[in-house]
Amino acid sequence: MSKVVFIGGGNMASCLIGGMLANGFSSEDILVSEPNADSRQRIEATHGISTTGDNGAAVSTADIVVLAVKPQVIGLVAAPLADSLTHNPIVVSIAAGIPVSALENWMGSNLTIVRAMPNTPAMVQSGATGLFASKALNPKQKSTIEGIFNAVGYACWVNKEADIDAVTAVSGSGPAYFFLIYEAMQKVGEELGLDAETSAQLTLNTALGAAKLALHSDQKPEVLRKQVTSPGGTTQAAIESFQAQDIENVFRTAMSSALNRAQEMSDDFSK
Repeated sequence: MSKVVFIGGGNMASCLIGGMLANGFSSEDILVSEPNADSRQRIEATHGISTTGDNGAAVSTADIVVLAVKPQVIGLVAAPLADSLTHNPIVVSIAAGIPVSALENWMGSNLTIVRAMPNTPAMVQSGATGLFASKALNPKQKSTIEGIFNAVGYACWVNKEADIDAVTAVSGSGPAYFFLIYEAMQKVGEELGLDAETSAQLTLNTALGAAKLALHSDQKPEVLRKQVTSPGGTTQAAIESFQAQDIENVFRTAMSSALNRAQEMSDDFSK
């Protein structure tokens, strides 16, 4: 197995590590470097893996380095690693909006860098992650990186770095879109006479069931929607109301806004 070193031991790192350990990775092949002593103790107790507070020493023997820190501090964390990365490990960044060019400026242009865009449902092993590699990976490297993110859900590769911004607009930010829909449906359900708990549970379980049905069906969403929509029935009345308000264009505008903001963030770090 490859030695995987996490820089940062926050929630996403912890969830990825938990998934890895549950899917065949050895605890001996995972190391976390984290400045906070309490966090190191928590990670050791939770996952039974080694930790350190020395980033440079941690990455010096790594095959894969996962930068699991916030975008706001990634430059401060990444730049000091350069002298410890001369053996050219694969560097995986999960920081949104940080382009390959910025990572290369901080750590070295010879490195192969993978940008990963996971989302928060990874914390319950139901994540969706887009991956982009700056240089070609050999089969073992590609398999290991896929394994890290497949361990907490679904992962796929995109061909262009710009596509990571589209991934951000679809799945990176996507959970919040659904939470907003759940929020609205729960509230309206209460207004229609249901108690808060009943409205919440009906909404959430309907969403869960619809997602499972779509995942396990070979039918397109349009076909599944039409199967639920009886002519002249209640569902048709609701769907026609959504369509009259051009719900597709509402999503187009919102997701384009997310894409534009992701591109702006990337441009800021490219300067």
